[in-house]
Amino acid sequence: MDRIATFRSFIERSPKDPFPRYGLAMELKSQQRHADADDAFAELIANFPDYVASYLQAAEVKQALGLADAAKELLRRGIAAAAAKGDGHSKKELEAALAQLD
Repeated sequence: MDRIATFRSFIERSPKDPFPRYGLAMELKSQQRHADADDAFAELIANFPDYVASYLQAAEVKQALGLADAAKELLRRGIAAAAAKGDGHSKKELEAALAQLD
C-alpha cells in the first residue's frame, strides 16, 4: 500500500484527528503534487483551523503554485491561530516567513 493510500485509510478511521490529514498533505507536497497538496491543506485548515503546523506548509505550497498573495494570507491566519493558542514559537516562525514574502 502506498503512503497516500495509507494516510487516506487513517483519515477514514480517525476523521476527527488532524494528524493523518496533515500527513497526507505533507506526502503530496513531498511528491511535488502541489495542486493536490493545496487541496489537502485547504481541507485540513477548514476542518482544523487551530492546527497551527499546517499554515506554514500550506503557504509554501501556495508559493510553489505561484500564489504569493494567498500564501501571505495563510501566514497571517496562521499567526492569528498561533497567537490564540499561545504558541509563541510557531507565531515567530510564521512571522519570519511572512516577512520574507513582504
